[in-house]
Amino acid sequence: MKEPDADVAHRVPPGQTLTTKWPVLTYGLTPRVDLRRWTFRCFGAVERELTWTWEEFLKLPRVTVRSDIHCVTRWSKLDNEWEGVPARVIIEQARPKPGTAFVLQHADPDYTTNTAFADLLDDDVVLAIRHNGNDLEPDHGGPMRLVLPKLYFWKSSKWLRAFEFLDVNPPGFWEQNGYHMHADPWTEERYSDQETRAMQQMRAEAARRLRERS
Repeated sequence: MKEPDADVAHRVPPGQTLTTKWPVLTYGLTPRVDLRRWTFRCFGAVERELTWTWEEFLKLPRVTVRSDIHCVTRWSKLDNEWEGVPARVIIEQARPKPGTAFVLQHADPDYTTNTAFADLLDDDVVLAIRHNGNDLEPDHGGPMRLVLPKLYFWKSSKWLRAFEFLDVNPPGFWEQNGYHMHADPWTEERYSDQETRAMQQMRAEAARRLRERS
């Protein structure tokens, strides 16, 4: 970990330090995925409820984008290259109904996080299957994860399996456990007022993994 150099300091939000490594942060075990049974689904307030198999998902249009990661545990990793399906492509096919304002991400193993519908429409938001030229590793969310760069990285669900389109904003797993409902790193929207046991366990696990990798 290091303080950012002057030439990249403008890209690093307050309270963050830089890392060239990619810490593995997971609450619980990394799920095992059988791609023969894998699906991604769009449901809720949409004109078309859709489901893709892994083979069908791989046929969707893909892009390559570069973006920075900002983790709520106070590290940032710059210049990541992602290959994946633009979230906008998925959304356009599902055709959300008027009044849709939020999306609840559903991911293995029974994880959720909430996001504003508008935040998913940016050009750099992708359902990523590759990172820096390699298939996305299971510990980092493979076979597919969301990448939503302008928010803290817990809003980029690992092992993503569905978008639920809504006109309300229900808190997801970490939001129910004390994390912020929106998660803008530039205004340090990290936590709510109540620190929970899950938050403390996550912070302790992050510190342990960083010690092991140093």
